[in-house]
Amino acid sequence: MSENKSRYIRWFDETSIEDVPLVGGKNASLGEMYRELTPKGVKIPNGFSVTAEAYWHVLKAGGILEKLKQTLEGLDISDVSELAKRGKTARDLILGAGIPDDLWDEIKKGYDRLCEQYGENTDVAVRSSATAEDLPTASFAGQQESFLNIRGYPALRDACVRCIASLFTDRAISYRVINHFDHFKVALSIGIMKMVRSDMASSGVIFTLDTETGFRDVVFITGSYGLGENIVQGQVNPDEFYVFKPTFREGYKPIIEKNLGDKEIKMIYGQGGSKTFTRNVKVPEADRRRFCINDEEVLKLAWYAITIEDYYSNKDKKPMPMDIEWAKDGITGELFVVQARPETVQSQKRRDVLETYVLEKKSDVLAKGKSIGDKIAAGKAHVIPNVSDLPSFKQGEILIADSTTPDWEPVMKIAAAIVTNQGGRTSHAAIVSRELGIPAVVGTGNSTEILETGREITVSCAEGEEGIVYEGILPFHKDTLSLKDTKRPKTEIMMNLGNPDEAFSLSMIPNDGIGLARQEFIISNYIKIHPMALVHPEKVKDPKVLQEIEELTQTSDNKEEYFVDKLAQGVGTIAASFYPKDVVVRTSDFKTNEYASLLGGSYFEVKEDNPMLGFRGASRYFDERYREGFALECRALKKVREDMGLKNLIIMIPFCRTVEEAQKVIAEMEKNELKRGENGLQVYVMCEIPNNVLQIDEFSKYFDGFSIGSNDLTQLTLGVDRDSEILAAEFDERDPGVLKIMAMAVQGAKQNGRHSGICGQAPSDYPEIAEFLVKQGIDSISLNPDSVMKVTLKVLDTEKELEGYKEVEKIAGRQ
Repeated sequence: MSENKSRYIRWFDETSIEDVPLVGGKNASLGEMYRELTPKGVKIPNGFSVTAEAYWHVLKAGGILEKLKQTLEGLDISDVSELAKRGKTARDLILGAGIPDDLWDEIKKGYDRLCEQYGENTDVAVRSSATAEDLPTASFAGQQESFLNIRGYPALRDACVRCIASLFTDRAISYRVINHFDHFKVALSIGIMKMVRSDMASSGVIFTLDTETGFRDVVFITGSYGLGENIVQGQVNPDEFYVFKPTFREGYKPIIEKNLGDKEIKMIYGQGGSKTFTRNVKVPEADRRRFCINDEEVLKLAWYAITIEDYYSNKDKKPMPMDIEWAKDGITGELFVVQARPETVQSQKRRDVLETYVLEKKSDVLAKGKSIGDKIAAGKAHVIPNVSDLPSFKQGEILIADSTTPDWEPVMKIAAAIVTNQGGRTSHAAIVSRELGIPAVVGTGNSTEILETGREITVSCAEGEEGIVYEGILPFHKDTLSLKDTKRPKTEIMMNLGNPDEAFSLSMIPNDGIGLARQEFIISNYIKIHPMALVHPEKVKDPKVLQEIEELTQTSDNKEEYFVDKLAQGVGTIAASFYPKDVVVRTSDFKTNEYASLLGGSYFEVKEDNPMLGFRGASRYFDERYREGFALECRALKKVREDMGLKNLIIMIPFCRTVEEAQKVIAEMEKNELKRGENGLQVYVMCEIPNNVLQIDEFSKYFDGFSIGSNDLTQLTLGVDRDSEILAAEFDERDPGVLKIMAMAVQGAKQNGRHSGICGQAPSDYPEIAEFLVKQGIDSISLNPDSVMKVTLKVLDTEKELEGYKEVEKIAGRQ
C-alpha cells in the first residue's frame, strides 16, 4: 500500500470497488483490478484518480456552482437547440474557472511519480469517471470525454479541466435527465494512467457474453489497429473473435469464430510539436488483409476477461458479465486491460421470456451489415451527414449516418432504427441502440449513398448476425414465449440448423440439442470454394475464379487451412451453442450440380442427368474424385472435437447406399484420424434409403445411430421425385407405406441397441408423424426451430396418453 497524504489524489493500489462514491465506477474498478488481479497476471497500467471531492472543490473555488444550477434549471432536453446552448454555457463556466492551484499541485506530484516509474515526460490518458458511472443497471460509458497521449504539465492541466467540463456535454445532460439522475448528485473523478502504446499495435473491446443474444458461454473480442477510440466511436469495422468459455477452462483453444474487419483507419499519436495529440491515418492494405492480433493473443485476452468476470462474479455472489477495454503495447508486445465495467444491457434482460421477431415477407435488399439486437423496424429513412443536421430529424424516422458519436444521442433516442456505414458490434451506434432496445445495422459501407431521406425502408435484425435493410414497409410480428415451468418430454426434442449465425439465439429455445447440423450452409455461405479447388488450384483455369479464391483465402497460411478453419468455426459455433448437449453434424451432402456451383467446382464435377440419385453422399468420400475434399472435412471435425474440446459433436454420414459403402467410409474416416469409439466419438448414418432399413442389422455394426431422412426415404419408398411439380401431390410422408418403413427403422435400431431419430421435414410439417413415431418408441425428433414448441406440446400429450395405456394394462394385469 502506497503512503498517500494527498487530499484529492488516490492511487490505483489504494482504491477498491467500494470507492465508487469517491472515484467513480471506472476508476474504482481499475483500482480493484490493479490491487487484486495484477498479482494473478492480468496486466493493468498504473495510475491515480483525482477524486469527486476535487470536482466539488473546482466548482466551489471557482464560484460557479449556483450559476451551473441556474443554467440547467427548467431545461427541456427534447429542444435540441436549447440543450446545446445551455450545455455550452455550463462547460464554459468550468473552463473559465480552471483547476485551483492547490489541486493542481497534487495532480502535478502524481504525474511526477508516474514519470519516475515510466520515464521523463511520460504519456498518460486522462479519462472521466462519473460517480454514478458504470453501475450494474446503468452505463455512463462515452458520456464524458477522454484525452489520450497527454504529456507535460500544460497539456495535463488543460486535459483535466476539459475532462471536468465534459460532465456537461449535451449527451451527458440528456442521459442524466432520462435516467433520473440529479445533475448535482453526480460528480466527476478523473483517471490519469500510463498510456499503452497501442498506436503502434492494436486495441479493442471485450464482452464476456454475446452482445446480441446474451449467450453467456462466450468471450466476444473486437480489435483494430491503433488507439481504441475508433472502435468505440464506430469509425472502423473491427476484427471479431469468439472464444468458448467452458472448454477454454478445461485447457482447450476454442476460438469458435473469427471475422476479418476492414480496419481502414487507425488512430496514432500526433506529430511532434503539434497541438493535436492524436490523429487518424490510413491502414496499409497488407495490414487490413490480416487480423490485428494472433490466436495466442486472442486466447490471452479471453483469459484476462474470464479472470475478471470470475473475480467480480465471486465478489458479488452472482453472475457478472463484463465490458472490458484492452490495448496491446507496440513496443513491448504486452497486452493490457485499460478498463472494465459491468455489462448493462443483456445481463439485465429477463431470461424466462423468449421474444422472436418474424418478418412476414421480403423485398429487394438495399443494404447489409452487422445486426445489432434481434428486432425489426420500418419507417422513413433520414440521412444525417453531420451533427449540424440533427435538429431536422423527426421521431420515428430511421437514422442513416456514416457513424455516430455521443453527441448524436438525443436524436438516437427518438429513432425507430439506426443504419451506419462504419462500425462494429462494439461501436457507439451498436452500444446505444442496444441500450435503447432498437434495431441497428452497422458497417454497411455505403448506406448514406444508397438510401435517401424520405425513402420507406424496413430494417431487420431478426435473421442472424447479418442485418438487412429492405425496400418498403414490410409486415412483421413478434412472438412471445414464456419459458417458465416448461416441461420436457422423455423423447428428445432436437433442432435442425444450418446457419451458425442463428445458433446462439436458437439455443435459448427449450431443446435437447441439434439433431441435424448441415455443413452445406457453411460451405456455400462461409467458404464458397469447392474443397478440391483448394487442394488442386492448378486445375482451375479461369483467372477471375482464381483471383476470387486468392481474395477469400488471404488470411490463411494455405488454402487447405482456409477450408478447415472456416468449416471448424461454423460447426464449432453450433456445437458450442448447445454444449454439452449432442450436436449431430452431417458431412457434406451436395449433389454434383450444387458442388459445381461453388467457386472452382465446375473443374471437379461431372454433369449428371439425375444428380438426386447420382454421385452424392457416402459414395464420394472414398472416391478419388473427392477423397482429398473429404479429408479436409474430417480435419475440420477433428479440430472441433480435439482443439476446441467440443466432444458433444456426433458425425453423421448421408446417403449411404450399401453396407460396403459403410465399411469404406468408416475406414476413410480412420485414415483421417476420426476413429469411431475413440474419445467418445459416435458416428450416425442418415436412414433415408430403404436398404438402410432392410439391412439395419448389418449397418448397425458400423454406426451408433440412425436418423430418418424423411424426404429421401419418402422419395425412394414411393418412387416419386421429390422435386417434381407434376407429382407433388403424390409425395406424402404420411403414406402408410412410408410410415411402416419408418416404424421398421425405429424398431430395428432399438433391437440393435442403437439410437433412433428423425431429422427430416416431416414432423415439422405434420405433428401427427411425430405422434406416430413417439408411439413407436423413437429416441429423438429433430425439428425446424419454429416447430419446436408446438411439437413439444404434442409429444408431451402423446407420452401422457401412452402412460395412461400402460397404467390401464398394469391394472388389467393385476386383475
